[in-house]
Amino acid sequence: MDPTPEVVQRALREAADAPGYPQTAGTPALREAAAGWAERSRGAVGLDPASVLPTVGSKELVAWLPTQLGLGPGDVVVIPDVAYPTYDVGARLAGARAVAVPPGGWPTDEQLAGDRVRLVWLNSPSNPTGAVAGVEELRAAVERARAEGAVVASDECYAELAWDVPEVPSVLDPRVCGTGPGSHDGLLLVTSLSKRSNLAGYRGGVVLGDRELVAHLLSVRKHAGMIVPAPVQAAVAAAFSDDEHVAVQRERYRARRAVLRAALEGAGLVVEHSEAGLYLWTRSTDGSSGRELLDRLAGVGVLVAPGDFYGPSAGDHTRVALTASDERVAAAAARLDQLAR
Repeated sequence: MDPTPEVVQRALREAADAPGYPQTAGTPALREAAAGWAERSRGAVGLDPASVLPTVGSKELVAWLPTQLGLGPGDVVVIPDVAYPTYDVGARLAGARAVAVPPGGWPTDEQLAGDRVRLVWLNSPSNPTGAVAGVEELRAAVERARAEGAVVASDECYAELAWDVPEVPSVLDPRVCGTGPGSHDGLLLVTSLSKRSNLAGYRGGVVLGDRELVAHLLSVRKHAGMIVPAPVQAAVAAAFSDDEHVAVQRERYRARRAVLRAALEGAGLVVEHSEAGLYLWTRSTDGSSGRELLDRLAGVGVLVAPGDFYGPSAGDHTRVALTASDERVAAAAARLDQLAR
């Protein structure tokens, strides 16, 4: 990981004397900063700061959202068929059932087996593939979920890292959710500061969108003790208020991506999707499985994640991350050269 920006470190230090209990709802400064970021970066128009709730990173929210929304047996959580495993784990923790569908898909009657869809997870850019959903795809997903009375939770943690696409639309973009009163109904945007601001160790994130849903989550979370520490809230507010450090970090990732992509393709591998985000979705051209490719890469000292960790249909891929230091990325590129020989 790269260093935490000084503007964020300074905010943490200045808020270090925090003997009282922090606000589960988040400080006004945090909520206003996150709402401002959502308008600048995600195109969310007219978002009330009261529609923002801080989370302990984004992973705990992903894992516990079905439970906090009151899902249980007989309820279905729709997840991408190639996805971050915690979407499925969260459904299991609630006693609900996850049903995996391809991008733009919806469960069949056979998959539903009489159960009801209560929550739909979207993830763009995708972890692990880096694929980006366009406005029309997102709008169709929102319209279908609303027709079924389901909540849409959109994981947009890597949305500020666009490479080969002109934009990464948000579920709260008016082109997706509509305009005017009720445009955010049934919608939640989930994001994290771990990568775009190098705050993984701070555990800072937010969920925002439908004001009534956010109020419900607040009522549950304050009794469950899911409270972001006050110094971290100050740091989160500073991170959302400063765009300069995000641009600097984006260029670091862009440079590493260029080095790694060239090295992977020079080694005879194919990079698919990966239009945005922190990963290169890679496969071999000789019919090898993702696990076999993982072993080959490990043999030259390059560690990647197997595709089947993210779903059975991804068994021929591996996920290569851009999060190592410049020095380690350069070393990995040199080692990949051995595969090309």
